[in-house]
Amino acid sequence: MENMLPVYQYPTVTVLVDDSQSFLDSLVFQLAPQMGCKAFCNAGSALDWVRQSYRQHPFSDGNGLIRVGYDENSDFLERRNVSIYLDRIYRIVMDRTRFALPSVLVVDYAMPQMNGVEFCRAVRDLPCKKILLTGQADEKIAIDAFNRNLIDCFIQKHDVSAFDRLDAEIIRLQREFFNEQTHTLKDLLTRHSYGFLSDPAIQHAVYQLSVRYRFVEHYLFPNPPGILFFDNHGKPTLMVIETEGGLTTQHEIAEDQGAPAQFLSALRERKLVPFFSDTGGMYLKEIADNWLSYCLPPQVCMGREVYYWALFDLPPHYLQGPIYSYSEFSRDQAGGLQQYAGW
Repeated sequence: MENMLPVYQYPTVTVLVDDSQSFLDSLVFQLAPQMGCKAFCNAGSALDWVRQSYRQHPFSDGNGLIRVGYDENSDFLERRNVSIYLDRIYRIVMDRTRFALPSVLVVDYAMPQMNGVEFCRAVRDLPCKKILLTGQADEKIAIDAFNRNLIDCFIQKHDVSAFDRLDAEIIRLQREFFNEQTHTLKDLLTRHSYGFLSDPAIQHAVYQLSVRYRFVEHYLFPNPPGILFFDNHGKPTLMVIETEGGLTTQHEIAEDQGAPAQFLSALRERKLVPFFSDTGGMYLKEIADNWLSYCLPPQVCMGREVYYWALFDLPPHYLQGPIYSYSEFSRDQAGGLQQYAGW
């Protein structure tokens, strides 16, 4: 799959399945600081929990944000209307159950109830990614399972670098999970005003910002186009991403609205990025005396085209209520206060 920035991504659950409690304890200890884990010694219980999680999760299929309608008076399938609920993308953050979605399964091959390949076959219809832990003697079995698309990768569990590789593979597969779940949505968006989703330069910038500011969630933001981040405590930060064309449109609208010459000059010379958060995203006459408070100096990103971006605090009126943050989820999980099935 093409390496693209997911339309949205948030922390999810990594499910660990192994009949050895001591090995599970070691895995949880190694992985818990970076990601939420749910461990099972019983393969049947793990299977039930994973299936129940997908039945309960409203955003397990990101393509549900798309509605396709057809012209009933036409016999041509090409004559169809596509509606994308852009505002609903970032409002996924209002869903308290989002962090409980299992995106990656780490399954031991040698288990008494059912082996790891049998387990992965049993969840073949689910979109979660699958890592098989094997012994040296199981490598041919793992290769066969990989070739049959039953697993996404395999790791020899007693290899000296097994934990490091497992950590890297989980991160990679979580990103791939979200890319696959929103591929139709992403394809439609990148054909229009959100081409930056497929630009490696913007993808790199987003990941750098996530590391620098410890952002743990991101969502496509529709107007102005950009990426909305949330940190561990649910604080939102908007990366407004403008192109030459976008800033030219901003300039034309502001000029028609009789904007101050200083603002028009700075916009024309690409010395600022605006975020008119109180006027629907565009300049209006009523903010003529206060335009500077809506603008920041741009950072320049050279990709397939030139991007100008800046980080803004997101005003509260864009959200519909308090955010259930990942730190709250982690606290509830540690305290045994989960309200979701199986926790």
